[in-house]
Amino acid sequence: QQRDKLKQYQKRIGLSLERERALARQLLREGRKEKALLLLKKKRYQEQLLDKTENQISNLERMVQDIEFTQIEMKVIEGLKIGNECLNKMHQVMSIEEVERIIGETQDAVEYQRQIDEILAGSLTEEDEDAILEELNTITQEQMELPEVPSEPLPEKIP
Repeated sequence: QQRDKLKQYQKRIGLSLERERALARQLLREGRKEKALLLLKKKRYQEQLLDKTENQISNLERMVQDIEFTQIEMKVIEGLKIGNECLNKMHQVMSIEEVERIIGETQDAVEYQRQIDEILAGSLTEEDEDAILEELNTITQEQMELPEVPSEPLPEKIP
C-alpha cells in the first residue's frame, strides 16, 4: 500500500514539475526573471524529492521481496519439521529389533516356500541325492559277482 501511495505521489510531483516548467517559461517571456528563478528552485527541490521517493520505493520493494522469501523459507522449515516428526513416529513404531524379527520371519517363510516348491516340482534335496547314490553303490556291489580265483599256479610262458 505504501509503495502504491509513493507511486501516486511521484505522479503528482511529475505533473507539478511539468506545470512549473511551463510557468517558468511564461514568466521569462513576461520578463519576471526573479519569479521564474524561484519556480526553478522549487522545481529542483521537487526533483530531489522525486529521487528520494524512488529510493524509498526501491527499499520497499526489496523489503517486500525479503518478506516473501522469508515466508517461503518458513513454509520449507515447517515442512521439514512435519517430515521429521513423521519419521520419528515411524521409528517409534518400527524398532530395529522388530525389523530384524520381521526379516528373520520372512527368510524362514522364503526357505519353507522353496522346500514346498521343490517337493511339488519333484526335485530332490541334496540329502535325497546322497541317499540315492549310496543305495546305487549297495545295489551294484550286490549284483556284481566276481569269478572265483583259480587256486592253481599260473602256467609259465609258452615260447
